[in-house]
Amino acid sequence: MSKLLKRKPEIRLLSEIKSVLYDQEWAKNAQNFEVYYVYRGIKKKNDLRYDITRIPGRMLGKEFVKTKGHEHLGKYEEIYIVLEGEAIYLLQKRRRGQIEDIYAVKAKKGDTVIIPPLYGHVAINPLKKELKMANWLSEKCQNNYKPFEKMGGAGYFYTKNGWIKNKNYVKTPKLNFKKPLKWK
Repeated sequence: MSKLLKRKPEIRLLSEIKSVLYDQEWAKNAQNFEVYYVYRGIKKKNDLRYDITRIPGRMLGKEFVKTKGHEHLGKYEEIYIVLEGEAIYLLQKRRRGQIEDIYAVKAKKGDTVIIPPLYGHVAINPLKKELKMANWLSEKCQNNYKPFEKMGGAGYFYTKNGWIKNKNYVKTPKLNFKKPLKWK
């Protein structure tokens, strides 16, 4: 953690993610604040980059705090490792503007989740304590936030009342659940 404190993180503000939130009524009147922190390039190996993201435990109105959500431009995979706390990764694959596959993976400290190529994803912190997660991805990979912004978020929102379907999508498949990878 001491290495992190010496680095300046990219800070994602509430004003930058309001368009992808479930509770738009809350978002209209909420004061702007720092939602999460991304420390990019902690390590580099070949063309891979290791980042760490910190997401404090809190609610965004009725919804659990989350990342903005993005897809990768190109066929890049990404590997996430939960370092502290718990995460729910929501993965969705779009085709012609509609979701053709969507699933969630609940992961705790030490668990690994692989984001397959062509899947957009959101990381959710379902606890009141901080989530710290790491990721490895190609330095050539670029993030595309526009699909999530255009549709007002992912296909589902995780709220204090459970999973709620995003009504901005014409058709959303049933949400499936998968297990994280365990390394021994």
